Amino acid sequence: MRFEFAQTILFRHCDPAGIVFYPRYFEMINDCVEAFFDTVLGLPFEKLHRAGAVPTVAIDTVFKAPSRLGDRVVLALGCTGVGRSSLALEITATCAGETRFETRSTLVHVDGAGKPAAWPQTVRDGLATFQKGLR
Repeated sequence: MRFEFAQTILFRHCDPAGIVFYPRYFEMINDCVEAFFDTVLGLPFEKLHRAGAVPTVAIDTVFKAPSRLGDRVVLALGCTGVGRSSLALEITATCAGETRFETRSTLVHVDGAGKPAAWPQTVRDGLATFQKGLR
């Protein structure tokens, strides 16, 4: 089980050559993560960020092929590890069967002071259930 997030490549994503300007992919990655928290965990960022946040502390991305204006890419998110306060994710973006990029990232749940904080039990349970569905 992977969470899928579709994104049509818009003019605002592209550079003058008509391909996605690579920092825009990182915005799409964050949009996918935000949708995952809302849809799968029932925890929209506007609620989560009242008491803390989930900043990305590490990200490693390999760009495989360009995306162009009008393409519809699908980002598929998988949860590869859950720690006390961390979350390891893999996201692969494809378009018409072609991989556009692959990324691995680590998020950390932090409190209002920006210090690592344990995941609330309901979030931990939701992540564990989602992760089991991947096996």
